[in-house]
Amino acid sequence: MLAGPSGSGKSRLASRLGLPVLRLDNFYRDGDDAALPRAFGIVDWDDPASWDQAAAVAAACRLALEGTADVPTYDIPTSRATGTHVMATGGAPVIVAEGIFAAEVIPSLRDAGVLADAICLTHPPLVTFTRRLTRDLREGRKPPLTLLRRGLSLLRNERQIVAHQVALGAVPCSPAHAYERVQALLQQAWTSEASPPRS
Repeated sequence: MLAGPSGSGKSRLASRLGLPVLRLDNFYRDGDDAALPRAFGIVDWDDPASWDQAAAVAAACRLALEGTADVPTYDIPTSRATGTHVMATGGAPVIVAEGIFAAEVIPSLRDAGVLADAICLTHPPLVTFTRRLTRDLREGRKPPLTLLRRGLSLLRNERQIVAHQVALGAVPCSPAHAYERVQALLQQAWTSEASPPRS
């Protein structure tokens, strides 16, 4: 489970690891859902209530236990799911689930017996703010003023966001430390699979 504030580099690290990746942001609710939380006069996409946690947990468990799952395809600029696709693990011993709400599902996945590790990526808040705003403007995720207002709010609250994710069970790590931690986990997984069963 790869958590961390928006802009902390979760997607970049997940891609670098070369493992199957479940993008948890695909489980956002559609923007016309009347029950969505609101802030600044718009939908608050940083509130976990804007996200379908139950569906994300179900998909993660199916991937871990069965190797495949139907996953939504979500378009952030238009705030809606555009379809679904089948994700498969391809026999990988570890899969990565990443997203800004990843920490919210740590207890559920631990209870289900499918959680291998949980990491919260951390940077100095100003670094995260700059990376996030640059990415969001480049990708046209929302109108620029909305992105700036959201970014400043997240900058002010970043330490509390990280503390919340750590309290849920994520281990705070720099991207370099996180990469090393996952590589060690993979090595352990491969070694366990190669070892003969014990009687």
